Amino acid sequence: MRIGMMADAYKPHVSGITHYIRLNKRALEAAGHKVFVFTFGGLEYEDDELNVVRSPGIPLSDTGYYFSLRYTRHARRKLQTMDILHVHHPFLSGRLAIRYARPFGIPVVFTNHTRYDLYAHTYLPVLPEEISTTFIEAYLTSFCREVDLVIAPSAGLRDVLRNVLSVDAPLEVIPNGVDIAPFRSPGTPLPRSSLGFDGSHVVLIYVGRLGAEKNLTFLVRAFAGIHPAYPQARLLLVGDGPERENLEDQVRRSGLEGKVVFTGMVEYSGLPGYLAAGDAFVTASVTEVHPLSVIEALASGLPVMGIRSPGMEDTIEDGVNGFLSPEDMAGFTAKLARIVAEPETRRRMAEQARASAEPYAIERTSALLIQHYERLVVARPARRENRWRMAWQRLVDRVT
Repeated sequence: MRIGMMADAYKPHVSGITHYIRLNKRALEAAGHKVFVFTFGGLEYEDDELNVVRSPGIPLSDTGYYFSLRYTRHARRKLQTMDILHVHHPFLSGRLAIRYARPFGIPVVFTNHTRYDLYAHTYLPVLPEEISTTFIEAYLTSFCREVDLVIAPSAGLRDVLRNVLSVDAPLEVIPNGVDIAPFRSPGTPLPRSSLGFDGSHVVLIYVGRLGAEKNLTFLVRAFAGIHPAYPQARLLLVGDGPERENLEDQVRRSGLEGKVVFTGMVEYSGLPGYLAAGDAFVTASVTEVHPLSVIEALASGLPVMGIRSPGMEDTIEDGVNGFLSPEDMAGFTAKLARIVAEPETRRRMAEQARASAEPYAIERTSALLIQHYERLVVARPARRENRWRMAWQRLVDRVT
């Protein structure tokens, strides 16, 4: 098959979605398919992989995103040769998928990677929060009706889409996949001494974007709450983002300098070594739908401390491969203290963590994707649009 992945942003922008696309592109190509990525901006960027098709756009500050309402003629013609399109953002690239694919009867799949309803004010900052939330909910429901299949990365998100957003389109649960082999056997772990830690320290590690939506101020407050009682605890924040300066200031004001370490952005190939240097993975985000970083931590044998929310509850079983708590400072801090204070509990949960990562191997999840792609492609002739619409679209392509 010729598979088109459509995203509002791709490398060099770093996010869970770009990581997901890269992993699945590689897995699908290994299975014999040809995969193209259609995205915006960065025409001067030299890709380290084949078949990334970029169209120009207006950069949105330093977010890594570009604004555009169309693809180039080259991109449009290439897109119309695809057997199936897989959309990863519902707004710009999602609308273009419908616009360019429908006249040619190309099936469209949409993976809902994000709790857009919780991020509504981020996407529509000029509107009051109540209006922006209502608009996002109505838009997503309408958009999902226009695609052939909606994918939820977790059962919890499926329930949100069905019961909160009233999505009534065909919907399947396919977990986010990870290449778990490097995390099972990371080679030589990163020396703790290079991070300022030693063997007596219990290292709690977070990996991801340092953004407001990740609830990291909550995490640092919880760490500050346990540190006086457990001075052996250390917090390692791996990644970068717009909240880093605020977090560093919070750490200084809390008297935690040297106890909380910021690594900045690290190469993905080095991530297994960082995780191998940790004792547990911690996150306070409530907006994740199925975070790849959590699965990578589990594959590394790290118990996970998180907050009950769709996605996390599908991955972490409280007291088995980690701990879950409500978004309550007292409850979260109490379980975080147990992670630090109970080495036998960490050891037991570490064994379960490794086992619980197996269902998320990229080979398995990409095979599930292929099954649905093939089903939709086989059904394609029944949905082919009429010749007049196809001819009109070709005419528009020639003159624009």
